[in-house]
Amino acid sequence: MFTKKGIFSISFIIIMLFVYVMVSKETPISFVDSSKVDVLATSEDTLDVDLYSSNAILVNLDNNQVLLDKNSEERIYPASLTKMMTVLVAIEHIQNLQQEVVLPKNIFHDLYEKNASMAGFLPNEQLTVEDLLYGSMLPSGAEASIGLAEYITGSEEEFVKLMNNKAQQLGMINTHFMNTTGLHHPEHYTTVQDIALLLQYALTNSEFRQIYTAERYSIKQTNRHPEGMTFINRMFQHMTSGELSAGEILGGKTGYTEEAGLCLASLATVNGQEYILVTVGAKGDPRTEQYNITDAFLVYRQLSGGNI
Repeated sequence: MFTKKGIFSISFIIIMLFVYVMVSKETPISFVDSSKVDVLATSEDTLDVDLYSSNAILVNLDNNQVLLDKNSEERIYPASLTKMMTVLVAIEHIQNLQQEVVLPKNIFHDLYEKNASMAGFLPNEQLTVEDLLYGSMLPSGAEASIGLAEYITGSEEEFVKLMNNKAQQLGMINTHFMNTTGLHHPEHYTTVQDIALLLQYALTNSEFRQIYTAERYSIKQTNRHPEGMTFINRMFQHMTSGELSAGEILGGKTGYTEEAGLCLASLATVNGQEYILVTVGAKGDPRTEQYNITDAFLVYRQLSGGNI
């Protein structure tokens, strides 16, 4: 026979199981394949490059070796590099990228007031999820990022919770997001090391890699753009060519706010190996020389020269 203590214990276990099941239904748990998240290690051979950027990290993706480290663990503001996490989380939560989305009118007024980077979409425009993904990444459209968030979770605030959960799963221990766009907020921060961890993982997702490395993307006619639209990756807009003497710059995401400076997270192949370079804090703005891109060429050309 069961004692009162035993009956109480069994009842408690049943109640806890019930709570767990109910919570799980409301908050799906996303697990990261640990085989895709490798620990970064500093190489014995490193590059010595005089950069415009205040913070930088260069990683060889073939062996996860850090070849350049400039204040990589220092807290920084990521600006629109944030949108890489926005796009990744959106991809992982939507199976059909051709699902239709209507951009709500209410998201535009605040973005116009803050002079946010926009893709050029209009209120009540009917688009696909894929259009919004490319609109977030290539022209860095804030309205596209918030549109994705509201479509997936009902609000930007709820979507940001998914972003912070993903950051924890990836080991981005010095990162905290407050929005999907990268608009400045004192509690919206990361490090270039954490951004490298994000990009290292995200590039294992074929959909993300395809969007991230696209030079351009065309949208078919919509109810607000009957002739369609074509986006060009902002990094490639500032480059006559991505070619290097022993490789090529394959893709990248730019960013800028007054507080973050000019930022860039890029991917290149050099001498048959892939590298990611994350830089932030370069002086200038979107109207000056793009010192973030200048830094990328300085680093990749030194690799191409066989100095390491």
